[in-house]
Amino acid sequence: MFFVCDIKSEMKKIYYNPGCALLIYKEDLALKVLRYLQDIDKRIELHTVCCHHNPRVEKDSLIINTCAGCDRRFSNLYEGIETISLWEMIANDETFNYPDHSGLTLSIHDACPIRLKPQVHNAVRKILAKMNVKVIENEFSKDKSICCGDNLYPHVSVAKAQEHMKKRAQSMPCENVCVYCVSCIKSMHIGGKTPLYLLDLIFLEQTIIGVYETEEWHDLVNEYIKKSN
Repeated sequence: MFFVCDIKSEMKKIYYNPGCALLIYKEDLALKVLRYLQDIDKRIELHTVCCHHNPRVEKDSLIINTCAGCDRRFSNLYEGIETISLWEMIANDETFNYPDHSGLTLSIHDACPIRLKPQVHNAVRKILAKMNVKVIENEFSKDKSICCGDNLYPHVSVAKAQEHMKKRAQSMPCENVCVYCVSCIKSMHIGGKTPLYLLDLIFLEQTIIGVYETEEWHDLVNEYIKKSN
């Protein structure tokens, strides 16, 4: 059995933060992840304070993140916090009951906030391999990954952001694109590809596009961020 304490036994507290986007996307899926984590370590607590706010956790705490942006902000902006991605947790759980996706071929869009975290890139690919998914890499992957376009807005117009989304999506050699960021679901859809969210693949759920128009999606997330403190 794989335990959190095998990696971070010195941590005072361990939290799971699903991230605002996942809680908007599928709150039930976030809670399913929490139950999984608590089955392997009862100490893990749910943490829903947005990474844009002071997380108000004890020094030397560990935060398990689903969102790459949350991982970057929690680890870089707040002193005394360490982070680990959910993907690393699952990839190292030798008892995890992986679904069989034999016959599925896809490319991977690596989230840009963790461009310099090869341990996350490797964990994602390890998980896909254990689910019998065939991966055809694109030219700009792992540490060479290019933003899906979502982070460009509102620094550029919606039209320019979506132009980048389409260009990035079309750089993928496969119709199906695995993403592990909820906002990347929207970008790949706008770009004309079929996004498959990694958590959905792991827990045998259908990836839902939902609200995807750039301005509307950002308004929804920003409103949620304001309340999540």
